[in-house]
Amino acid sequence: MDEYQDHSLGGKVFQKIRSDILNGRYKENDELRENTIGKELGVSRTPVREALRQLELEGLVSIFPNRGAYVTGISNKDVWDIYVIRSFLEGLCARWASEHITEEQLVELEETIVLSEFQINRESGGSPDQITALDGRFHAALYEASGSRILCKVLTDFHNYVKAARKSSVDSEERARRSIREHRQILRAIRERDGEMAEQLANEHIMHVMQNLKKQGY
Repeated sequence: MDEYQDHSLGGKVFQKIRSDILNGRYKENDELRENTIGKELGVSRTPVREALRQLELEGLVSIFPNRGAYVTGISNKDVWDIYVIRSFLEGLCARWASEHITEEQLVELEETIVLSEFQINRESGGSPDQITALDGRFHAALYEASGSRILCKVLTDFHNYVKAARKSSVDSEERARRSIREHRQILRAIRERDGEMAEQLANEHIMHVMQNLKKQGY
């Protein structure tokens, strides 16, 4: 993420609107009115306009002269394309993590899996939101462990783009349990510094997610 997106007022507005689009608060073809968003966030129209231009560069918003800004969003094809690309990059990430991961990062991944297992083994079957959040935490820690700032940035963006799909990918207890088992297998390979196995397991993990998404019409 660049300096603009991290620190400026426009960057903070950008993050808020982006999150609202990816979380589904704003739907495809919704109009994004500068005045309305500015009042809601307590800012002038200028940072809102800056944010909308940045979102247009990301492909999440389309701006039409004399008409306004409208949500483009992430289509089902976009989601599928992202997962196809991730199926390659996640494997590379796991391979590099097996080479660069620190003891502290190993502990964080282990703790995340333990918390995931605790959630799924609760009498209620666990909270889907909690399980999704822990799934995201595992992948975020894995990206960081790759030791590559660029790869971490790319995969983090992809991960954010498919928030809704990620939630549906662990919609059943059976799939959630399988996903957690796959995370543990990936971690075991990384801990053993077996880059080839870590890459294979991470690739297969994303392929299994894709199989599940296909059943849901993606």
